Amino acid sequence: MKTQNNLKELVKQKYSEIALQDKETNDASCCGSGCCSGEITNIMSENYNELDGYNPDADLGLGCGLPTQFAKIKRGDVVIDLGSGAGNDAFIARHETGETGKVIGIDFTPAMIDRARKNNEVRGFNNVEFRQGDIENMPVASNMADVVVSNCVLNLVPNKDAVIKEIFRVLKPGAHFSISDIVLEGELPQNITEAAEMYAGCVSGAIQKNNYLDLIKQNGFINIIIQKEKKIIIPDDILINYMSDAEIVSFNESGAGIFSITVYAEKSIACCGPDCCN
Repeated sequence: MKTQNNLKELVKQKYSEIALQDKETNDASCCGSGCCSGEITNIMSENYNELDGYNPDADLGLGCGLPTQFAKIKRGDVVIDLGSGAGNDAFIARHETGETGKVIGIDFTPAMIDRARKNNEVRGFNNVEFRQGDIENMPVASNMADVVVSNCVLNLVPNKDAVIKEIFRVLKPGAHFSISDIVLEGELPQNITEAAEMYAGCVSGAIQKNNYLDLIKQNGFINIIIQKEKKIIIPDDILINYMSDAEIVSFNESGAGIFSITVYAEKSIACCGPDCCN
């Protein structure tokens, strides 16, 4: 039985390796997990090419949505990007918030922070910074962010409740988040959920969609909306590494599914509890 720390170290190790790869290498994987497929180029990620502020060299192909497209970022906003990787979503957020705003990327993988900082240095942005830290205990003050974004990261965190509590803490009253993530409907076969590489590849760390949305609601968020949803189809040439032919047929017929969702929610303006009116 893996502990939360074991799982976090597994993800850190895997994403440290990914930080040293190029996008073309990661594009042959499911969220960079290395489970290569000849059937499709990339299972999870979306096309950023039409988004202003997009920088291909900061895109490692690790996302499962376009949260910044839906995040309603305004000029002058303070934006926090959770699991900021090489800086892709942070730089797009910076385009939206402009020179008068601020973007803080948080990632707990030192190699990713190094790569993001180098990408930022090339661009010369003085209002974008990358901080190494655990998103279960963010290295930022309370009530400081106008928007929180994240792309295919919470599913990798064992203690999702702690992360959602931290998102609530760092957002200003009335502020909001837009997060793309992987969730499940129905039960996946145990040999997939326990496969370490699939965990680092965004699938095995996912929880049931209803449980995910309930966590958000239970932590005090309001106006919860699914902004986008799509089913993720894992090709058979990936599944064959974890399942027999008969098990693949059974799984495909079971109705169980893996979904990419982008979720929006707001922190109530009226909130005056100890976690939001410090």
